[in-house]
Parts: sequence; structure tokens; C-alpha cells
Amino acid sequence: MKAMILAAGLGKRMRPLTDHCPKPLLPVAGKPLIVHHLTRLHEAGIHEVVINVSYRAEQIIDALGNGDAFGLRIHWSRETEPLETGGGIQQALPLLGEAPFLLINGDVWCEALPNLQSLRGDDLAHLVLVDNPSHHPGGDFGLAGGRVNQTSKERLTFAGISVIHPALLAGQPQGAFALAPLLRAAIDNQRVSGEHYTGQWVDVGTPERLAALESQLQFPRQRGKD
Repeated sequence: MKAMILAAGLGKRMRPLTDHCPKPLLPVAGKPLIVHHLTRLHEAGIHEVVINVSYRAEQIIDALGNGDAFGLRIHWSRETEPLETGGGIQQALPLLGEAPFLLINGDVWCEALPNLQSLRGDDLAHLVLVDNPSHHPGGDFGLAGGRVNQTSKERLTFAGISVIHPALLAGQPQGAFALAPLLRAAIDNQRVSGEHYTGQWVDVGTPERLAALESQLQFPRQRGKD
């Protein structure tokens, strides 16, 4: 399985940190945020990664190169204009191929990749869901019997980690478009599975959450102690 990391965002919520440094290169525990993803992917046995870039693209490409330093082969998908999540994935499909692929938001941190299963039957996606963080208490989707829904009262938050079948984007015109409406339509059509991940996960979306994660990783709570 190949993987794609979404790294083309402007990082507006992370300003002023991203005024001169693209968000994927912001340091966490001594190395860039995106390097944590590359390390996890290598550990999971994934060897080819597609990364889409736009804002300060050359900085990211110069920092990561062809992936040899991480035991990976990196393919770059350059966006000359913002394509949003769906459009960015669509442009990268020739690099990803026709098989389902792992998709990771570049601005999340996860202590380990879940044991993602292959898509079953005619499913179009498999979503990793987590407990709702304080900044997103309402969650995104319900989960029942391994199937994602939009009807359950109890909801979980989409972790920004998923397995996507290229067919999810079939028929979409070239250009910018969001992925979320396509996922919601597939969910309503009973074509999306999911899992509840309970390991450590952080949406590194603001300087405050980045600082909190850095502090947590530097001074982890000792087990058995308050």
C-alpha cells in the first residue's frame, strides 16, 4: 500500500510560526512534524509516499529529498494553486495508482499508526476516529459495528487518518474541491468502515496545541504517579 501525506496547506492557524516555516517542518520533540509521519510509515512497512506541497514547497522538498534518509521513496505532487483536500488527492492519483492508499493529514500527530485494515467489499473508505478533543467536543461521525454513520448521538472525531479507494473521487472535475462531502455521501451509502483509535493523538492546529504537545513529549506523565 502507498501513502499520501497532505502538506499543501498555508498553515494560517499556526501563524506567526508559519510565516517563514511551512507547517509540516515545525519541530516536535526534536524533529519536523512530517518526519514523525515518515518514521511511522516506514515502521508500518510502507515504502512509497506521495506528498502534496504548495506553500513554501521548496523548503519541504529540500528538507526531505527523495526519502532515502527515511527508508522511503517520496513522490512530490506540486500544486501551483490551492486545490483543497479533494483536488489535491485527485491531482496525485497518477502517482498513487488504482489501489486503495493510506491518507494522513500533515497537521496531526499520532503516537503510532493504527493497524489499518484493507477495504472490504465495495467500501470506498476506512476512517480512524478518536475521542473528541476539547476544541471539538461535538465530534464528526458515529461508529457502530465497525461502520461509520452520521446518525448516532454519540460521536467521535475523524483523526485525519484513513484508507481511501481512488473510486471515491470518480467523476470529479479537475480543480479545487473538498473531500468531506464525498466522504459523507459514501457514509450515507453504507460504504465507509471505521475504527476507534485510543492511542495518543493530537490535532496540531494552533501554536498553543503545538506547545502543549511539545511539553507533553518532553515531560511525559510517569505511570502510577499524578
